[in-house]
Amino acid sequence: MNPSPTPVTGHEPPHVADLIVFGGTGDLSMRKLLPALYHCDRDGRLAPETRIIALSRGGLTDADLRGKVDAQVRGSVPGDDPAVWRRFVSRLRHVTLDVHSEDALHDGWRSLGELLAGHDDRDRIFYLASPPMTFGPFCRQAHRAGLVTPRSRVVLEKPLGRDLASAREINDEVGAIFTESQTYRIDHYLGKETVQNLLVLRFANAFLEPVWNSLWIDHVQITATETVGTPGRRGYYDQAGALRDMVQNHLLQLLCLVAMEPPARNDREAIRDEKLKVLQALRPISGTEADRFTVRGQYAAAPGMPGYLDEPDSSPPTGRSYQVETFTAIRAEVKNWRWAGVPFYLRTGKRLPSRRSEIVVQFKDVPHSIFPGGSPNRLVLRLQPSEGIDLHIMSKEPGAGEVALRPAPLGLSFARAFGARVPDAYERLLMDVMGGNPTLFMRRDEVEAAWSWIDPILATWDESGILPEPYPAGSAGPPSAHELLGRSGRAWHEEEPA
Repeated sequence: MNPSPTPVTGHEPPHVADLIVFGGTGDLSMRKLLPALYHCDRDGRLAPETRIIALSRGGLTDADLRGKVDAQVRGSVPGDDPAVWRRFVSRLRHVTLDVHSEDALHDGWRSLGELLAGHDDRDRIFYLASPPMTFGPFCRQAHRAGLVTPRSRVVLEKPLGRDLASAREINDEVGAIFTESQTYRIDHYLGKETVQNLLVLRFANAFLEPVWNSLWIDHVQITATETVGTPGRRGYYDQAGALRDMVQNHLLQLLCLVAMEPPARNDREAIRDEKLKVLQALRPISGTEADRFTVRGQYAAAPGMPGYLDEPDSSPPTGRSYQVETFTAIRAEVKNWRWAGVPFYLRTGKRLPSRRSEIVVQFKDVPHSIFPGGSPNRLVLRLQPSEGIDLHIMSKEPGAGEVALRPAPLGLSFARAFGARVPDAYERLLMDVMGGNPTLFMRRDEVEAAWSWIDPILATWDESGILPEPYPAGSAGPPSAHELLGRSGRAWHEEEPA
């Protein structure tokens, strides 16, 4: 017998759902979605009747899928409970479906309909772990097959289009079938513990909000860097690039949470309303300002590491390959009362020295220092690899004699402080979808406001004809990125020594 899940105390009873994953045997499903769902099952967050239905073109049986998941996923959840694992894989089903095939419309959708028949009374969640050009066709065909019920929801993975026009087209196609309240545009950065704690840190603690403005904050840095390149993914990355892949969604969402005004209440729409206001207040960047306030680079070969154009791939580089940026840095401004004159520096790139994502709030210096050698306070919110918060304050070095100052961190590690495993972002977001809570998902007007700011930058880059600035793989990025801050006497916050 399969063990019954024990619901986690302090949470609502699990919702009964059929989770239908289009692209259910792909990379995202195997690396992220299925491990997250296993942890949710282990923690008692999946109702006993909940099923996970993978859709793919693979022609697999249920047993084939379970064997594939056992081989590829089980190793990524160390310390798994064998009884829980058996219960988890027993939830898995497979349906062969090709959204581009007319035959699939007949056979695949019919098979899925038979599997779902008699379960219209449970939540039905369509998770589209597939390229964005499939979102519209999938939704239309699901509707034609009679599978979209009033209790259905659809989850859209990023990137949602490649510019404002394509994003609107996708939103229109999906919106013709699913209402806005049924549509969940996912950004996994918003599920990270540190991101959620940013709202708590700001709005549940009295000491920060009085200084959270241009009077006390000098600038903000938002960084997301990776050590890996793009082996085998150049076809995708040629069309995306760092600006579309990371800035338009992840980094702008983090900027919104740092800069937003306090909402009147902890309400799903109130929070998203305030985020939208930030996006609408961003100073446009185009023309000559794009030359001054943006940097783009592409990693080149270095000892032991290939350049972007040398990465192993199934096809040789194209003309677009030479133009795509694997690194970008931007100086953004929020033109409102709170943030006037405070630059927000955004930085992301591949083949950099470390894998980390962080938000750094750099405060101004004290108005008059009576001690020599001081430096301004700094708040660092670490999203990965180890989530936590550090507040760097000035402290006296121990010892007799003259007073000597040294920055010292007051640190909060979530894993140490709460003595528990920090859940993966997808765990939280999947449970929010099942619970019908869209707070941490992007609304249509947010997505389109972000593209409205990004599009002029992309257009200026394309029109310039200038190739991205090369930087050696494994280095800290192109020199222009350091000059972007250096012109105003600032510098990027680099990783603290271990």
